[in-house]
Amino acid sequence: MATAALADGHAKVLRIQSVLPTTADEVVMLKAFGDDVAALTGGSLTIEVLPAGAVVGPRDIMDAVDAGLVEGGFAWTHYWGGKHVAANLFGAPVAGAGVGMDNIAFLSWFQFGGGKELYDRLWDEMGVNVKGFMLQPVGPEALGWFPKPIKSMDDFRQMRFRAPPGMVGAAYADIGVPAVAMGGGDILPALEKGTIDAAEWCCPKPDSVFGFQKVLKHYYLQGLHQVVVNADMYVNGDFYDGLSDLEKKALEVAANASLSKSMSYRIYENGKALKDLTENYGVILEDTPADYFTEYSAAAAKALQAAADENEFFAEVWASQRAFAEIAVPFWAGAQTSNAGLGRAFADTLK
Repeated sequence: MATAALADGHAKVLRIQSVLPTTADEVVMLKAFGDDVAALTGGSLTIEVLPAGAVVGPRDIMDAVDAGLVEGGFAWTHYWGGKHVAANLFGAPVAGAGVGMDNIAFLSWFQFGGGKELYDRLWDEMGVNVKGFMLQPVGPEALGWFPKPIKSMDDFRQMRFRAPPGMVGAAYADIGVPAVAMGGGDILPALEKGTIDAAEWCCPKPDSVFGFQKVLKHYYLQGLHQVVVNADMYVNGDFYDGLSDLEKKALEVAANASLSKSMSYRIYENGKALKDLTENYGVILEDTPADYFTEYSAAAAKALQAAADENEFFAEVWASQRAFAEIAVPFWAGAQTSNAGLGRAFADTLK
């Protein structure tokens, strides 16, 4: 089948420019997604992953895909919050959208609670000629790295802190944390120069790749800013329309597989990285101060309500997440509380 497709000149190549270098874990998983697509289509559709900056700068990827300069792009949905505020609710719904959704509950909403239908509308609301595919759920992300323990939010407010852009970082600023947005590759040099004092990026594995442990030793896993973080792929609408029904279905099936595979991959990779950080680099795991949760939750709720008041589609998406959460979160939070307690008890035996 693949040979025939190639011989007839019908093989299609979907070039995807990432916002990350090709060594990133996200790109490892993106390439695995591409392998699945090629296998499912018998080679009639293949995916080529281009590194950050190959065609355009990271901030210009969506515009490039929209214009057809490159067939596809890969980033986190909330990167496009400047184009439409509702992108934040799909990429990084601050504090679990204020309704207690974790990364697994988000997937339940996305796949069975009406989230995907709203996600498919996002691109038209944004005004871009794009078909989106959710690929990689991440989270919960760590609160971050600090030069010394923080006992309260008053300690936190003394730190110039690298935080994500958009609504998540704005919530930090709202509670008095001097939040600075910058790319992942810029964080370590900024820490070394003293431009910032503390930082977050993601989770143990990606954080360790950037080398934050070389400068900071106090690591806090529990944070609210990005309980859910989702990376996705954007395909130019005209390119997508030119695919066969089988090729479109292959993208859908491979994307659904990627949602599960990437989450599983992350749990193990982050576990290995955390073990390495604490055993070989002197990293100390700390517990997040209690007043962080109350203060950040309040700031997140304020930001979410303000966005809902200003934008109709944001309000519709948020209402869908709330309706889902009213049904699913009481069950899921209750079940996860016992699971987390069991896990914590086992972890304590390893100290």
